[in-house]
Amino acid sequence: MPSVTLKDVDQHKFVQAFSAFLKKTGKLRVPECMDIVKTGQFKELAPYDPDWYYIRCAAIARHIYIRSPIGVGAVAKIFGGRKRNGTHPSHFCKSSGGIARRALQSLEQLKLIEKTPMGGRKLTSQGRRDLDRIAAQ
Repeated sequence: MPSVTLKDVDQHKFVQAFSAFLKKTGKLRVPECMDIVKTGQFKELAPYDPDWYYIRCAAIARHIYIRSPIGVGAVAKIFGGRKRNGTHPSHFCKSSGGIARRALQSLEQLKLIEKTPMGGRKLTSQGRRDLDRIAAQ
């Protein structure tokens, strides 16, 4: 019987499980300013969920598993959304690049991802093993 990988499980359940794992281990250090920042220019308020940084890091790790290598600009585009311009038409707007960069740096410190020579970041063998292990649970 083949083993279960990340691609075989529901993405929402996986992100919740992996974010709980990141919070429980205590190795992921959340930057101090993350409790007051907005996640993008198109948002009006900061996130209500106090664990949103763990969820964002888990979602980024999942995206890197599926589409590798990936850089800060691509992560900002993935988490972008619609900016409402009042009476003018709405347009797409990227999310915060600083949050994407800090989340990628946090995952690098955990040795889950590494920089590639061509640019962007990819999963390490340890990171792939950890993500598959969480997905199998």
